[in-house]
Parts: sequence; structure tokens; C-alpha cells
Amino acid sequence: MRQYTLASLFDGIGGFPYAASFYNITSLWASEIVPACVSVTRKHFPDMAHAGDITQLHGGKLPPVDIVTFGSPCQGLSLAGQRRGLADERSGLFMEAIRIIDEMREATHGRY
Repeated sequence: MRQYTLASLFDGIGGFPYAASFYNITSLWASEIVPACVSVTRKHFPDMAHAGDITQLHGGKLPPVDIVTFGSPCQGLSLAGQRRGLADERSGLFMEAIRIIDEMREATHGRY
């Protein structure tokens, strides 16, 4: 059986890597900038690399993975907020995830 790999953007406390672990999916790396969150995933996933700030990453320079998960900040999309959509600098980080995926696809000629 094929061993799948995962990367988690906006990792938080590792919810996606945790769920993936139930299916024998290996989490290779994550992007998160909140130190308390990173400390949680370092404890539970000591072999998972932490790549840092999503705005500083290049998808073609990261280890390629089969699955990229992300739950980007959604404050700008909330009905309770100012409803700025993706123009909100936090919610607009969604586009960083898409950029990283595109860069990884390009660097691996569509394999990943």
C-alpha cells in the first residue's frame, strides 16, 4: 500500500496531521507562526519539520507532499466582521496557500 505524505499550512495545533495519523499518512512539514501552537505540534509530531511563516515559503523548495491541508484565517469572511473577504490581509493569506501549491506542482512537473 502506498504511503501518503502531508503538509499542513496554517497548522494551528496540528489538527490535520492528527487526523492523518489515523490513516497512516506521514506529516512531513507544517507552517505556523504562533509559538504556543508550534510547541503543541512539536510535542505530538516530533519528526514533523516546521517551515515557519507561510509568506516566506516557496513551494518548489519544500519537500513535495501528496496532500496539502490548510484552514486559512477566516476573519475577513465572517458575517460578524467587516466582510472584507479575501481583501482582508488575514483572510487573503488563502492566496499564499494556493501559491505554494502551484509552486510545488511546477517544481515537480505536476507529480505533486
